[in-house]
Amino acid sequence: MRAVLVVEFRIKPSYISAFESAMAENARQSLALEPVCLQFDVCRDPAEEGVFFLYEVYEDDAAIQAHLTSVHFLEMNAATQDWVESKSVRRLTLSDGAASM
Repeated sequence: MRAVLVVEFRIKPSYISAFESAMAENARQSLALEPVCLQFDVCRDPAEEGVFFLYEVYEDDAAIQAHLTSVHFLEMNAATQDWVESKSVRRLTLSDGAASM
């Protein structure tokens, strides 16, 4: 069953631009280097400049674990951890009734 990560970040004001660039690169590398990463959207809240929302779809839970231990994720996470005011992560499963990707 396809696994989904929904992540929301609140970023410190002085790091918003750098975070956006780092996260966009992480998404690009995830899609390019992880064949089981099926979708990785980086979104921003238009009403709150420092709020980012990630929507990531993976083949299964094992694919999420592989992502969380990948070099590009670990490097991005270490580089940006001091930029983050708060972070919430939800793990979901893609409903069988969802449109096929």
